[in-house]
Amino acid sequence: MLGPALLLFYWSLLSATGWLDPRVLPAPWTAVTTGIELVREGRLQEHLSISAWRAMTGLGFGVVAGTTLALLSGLSLLGGYVIDGLVQIKRGVPILALIPFMILWLGIGETMKVTLIAVAVFVPIYINTHNALRAIDLRHVELAETVGLSRWQFLRHVVVPGSLPGFLTGLRFAVTSSWLALVVVEQLNATSGIGYMVTLARNYAQTDVMLVGLVVYALLGFGSDALVRLLERRLLRWRRTLGR
Repeated sequence: MLGPALLLFYWSLLSATGWLDPRVLPAPWTAVTTGIELVREGRLQEHLSISAWRAMTGLGFGVVAGTTLALLSGLSLLGGYVIDGLVQIKRGVPILALIPFMILWLGIGETMKVTLIAVAVFVPIYINTHNALRAIDLRHVELAETVGLSRWQFLRHVVVPGSLPGFLTGLRFAVTSSWLALVVVEQLNATSGIGYMVTLARNYAQTDVMLVGLVVYALLGFGSDALVRLLERRLLRWRRTLGR
């Protein structure tokens, strides 16, 4: 929390001393006042619930797809040959370049928005999980064969513990990617969501409302990353690392 606290302190200091023009960036207390007013009107909760639904739905689909393909690619030689090259090609294509095709294929409704978020989430999940699978110590695989573990036991006792650190790292990137993609898709003919609220405020030069939207995005990203880090600490308590 030290970094965000210092940022808030200097932002408040520059605003209070007049070094920061409120027409360029309103003061923190302006964002608080405007946020409270938006909550009283019910606008912020309405837009936030829709944005959260889009982000979480896309995150869910992206995590499932990325994990499944990573397992197929990481545990199968043929799967690696077929899947990994295609994912690497997708990795080099910016998400913005896919938007015209997604609109052409899926229209401009919720399906397109959720799909774009899922695509953005898919890549970091796949890359980190696949790399973790490929990095599993060969001695553990040989030991599993020696003691005669079944396929299910091998997955449970070797694959899951070996790939979990990479999966959780990918999940941190994926959660952030879901919010970043959300910002993009809510600029595309949306009629609801935090991005729509910010776009509407921009058209009317309401910098205070724009700032509230920016703060909400920042808090969502920071909070969701903190939750994943907490989950990581709980699930990987058996690891002893420099960070501990």
